[in-house]
Parts: sequence; structure tokens; C-alpha cells
Amino acid sequence: MALTLVTIPCLADNYAYLVHDTDSAQTAVIDVPEPGPILAALEAQQWRLTDILITHHHNDHIQGVEALRAHTGARVHGALADAHRLPPLDQSHGEGSRFPLGATEVRVIEVPGHTIGHVAYLMPGLAFTADSLMAGGCGRLFEGTARQMHASLQKLAALPPDTLICSGHEYTAANLRFAATLEPDNPQLISRMSEAAERRAKGLPTVPVPLAKELATNPYLRAHLPAIKTAVGLPDADDVTVFAEIRARKDKF
Repeated sequence: MALTLVTIPCLADNYAYLVHDTDSAQTAVIDVPEPGPILAALEAQQWRLTDILITHHHNDHIQGVEALRAHTGARVHGALADAHRLPPLDQSHGEGSRFPLGATEVRVIEVPGHTIGHVAYLMPGLAFTADSLMAGGCGRLFEGTARQMHASLQKLAALPPDTLICSGHEYTAANLRFAATLEPDNPQLISRMSEAAERRAKGLPTVPVPLAKELATNPYLRAHLPAIKTAVGLPDADDVTVFAEIRARKDKF
């Protein structure tokens, strides 16, 4: 089994991802901010799109689904819990659902917080997390609670550390600047900020990124650490309370 991944910039700062199973020649796209760049990438690779995977209902992740479906005939997958506010689904999924992409098994986990119905798609070595776990950060709590988002991120943090986290936006630089207000002397964070700046200066995306790098630098995955608790003035608080304080501070950053 072999997978090929293509990261596709869309709109102002969104990303879609193509995943191609080379054994079966089946191809999925994760989220469709707009169809044009995705169709261009498919043509460049000479791939046929078979599946569209939706992570959550926000318009900047789904507004191109119907046009792309009409052009390709691809099957559309999404969360059963959110089916009422997604484009019509060919297959609906919940926690623990599994389905094939050719020879590859795709696993679905529920990651509420940014929205109640947000899901992530897991494939060997890849996690498509959209606006749950993001490069250097996490999504705003538009619908869910801090406890829900913290639990969602803990699920993702438990994946193998070499898993590539494929998140939905180019927010990395801003997220890392905020992280540095909590851990200004973290050498891995300092290095990552420099690397991200270099990539953006060259017009390159900062995603995907290995989970190990997130664990070492993303403050939302580090709320359990005494140094982070002290940095937010809550040395004796539980992890969820600290996480909520970090998220609240980022909202005002």
C-alpha cells in the first residue's frame, strides 16, 4: 500500500489535500474550499477523483463540493451528526467508522470543539484534522466547549508521533507567535518559527507537519505541563482549565 499526498492552497489561506492510493488509483480530496485549484491538481497528476471527504460544515470547507461532485462524480463523505448542514452525503460516518479508499482503510474520529460535528480522517501516517488540531494551534471554539476540544486534541495527540497532521489553514506563523508568549525559551519552538518564516517567504506551505513537532511546540497539546500552567498563572489548575485559559488568551492575541 502506498499513498501520495498533495497539499493544495485554496482561497486566501485554506488548504485542501489530495490523497492518492497508488495500488488502486483511487483518489480522495479532504475539504473543498473551491474547485478550481483541486481540478488543476488532479489534471497535473493525471488522477481521477473518487471521493470527497468533508471535515465540518463551515462554508470555506464545503462551498466547492457540489461543483466538484458534478465535475467528477465523486462520492461525498461526511459526519452523520452534521448531515443536515452539509452537502448531500453519499456516505455518512461517526466515531470509529471505517471505509476503503482503494486498498487504504480510512478511519473516522469525532473531534468536536471548533464545531459540534467536526470529524477527522485518519489514514496510515496521515491525519486530516482541518480546524481541530492545527499547525501550532487549534480552531476557535465556535460551537463546542473547552472540555470537548481538549478531549478531541488528546485523541489526536495519542496517534503515532510520526503522523503527518494535515490541517486546514495557513495560520502557523500567527499560532507560533502566540505560543512564544508562553514558552519564549523553548528551543524547538524558536527553530520552528524560523522554519515557518522561511517557508512562507518562499511561498511554500507550512503544513503538513509531524505530530511530534506539534507535541513539542503547540501550547494546546502542552496544557498538562507545569511550565505552561505557571506561564498562564494557573500552577495548580487541571489541564482543561489551563487549556481554556490558553484558548481565551489566543482569542485576544
